[in-house]
Amino acid sequence: MSKVSAIDEEYIYEGSVIISQTDLKGIITYANQKFCEISGYSVKELIGQPHNIIRHPDMPKAAFARMWETLKSGRVWNGLVKNLRKDGLYYWVETEILPIRDDDNEITGYIAARKVASRKNIIEAEELYNRMLEQER
Repeated sequence: MSKVSAIDEEYIYEGSVIISQTDLKGIITYANQKFCEISGYSVKELIGQPHNIIRHPDMPKAAFARMWETLKSGRVWNGLVKNLRKDGLYYWVETEILPIRDDDNEITGYIAARKVASRKNIIEAEELYNRMLEQER
């Protein structure tokens, strides 16, 4: 677990939703203002970067492998994610990612919406992710 304390989610979110969009490889093509505020990065710093720029080292690789498997199959993915801010603090989000499709129904990218995660869900996710990280070692 990270030794850096979490940001005060209740204060920083203020009811807003973080939105980002990526291409098929996970490169950020859009980031709303709330994403910038919470992550600590500017839009200019985020656009063109892999979304894993905010990946926290406490997140198991297997969690993202499952996420990509789900998305590439054309399904919606939901889950809790611990993200790393530019300043080293972290934040937990409930995330929903949807494939973006063109007129021919081909997946052209992904759009994600995130909101503050509940304490109960964070505790459950931490326990699961810790077990997954142990298996990866």
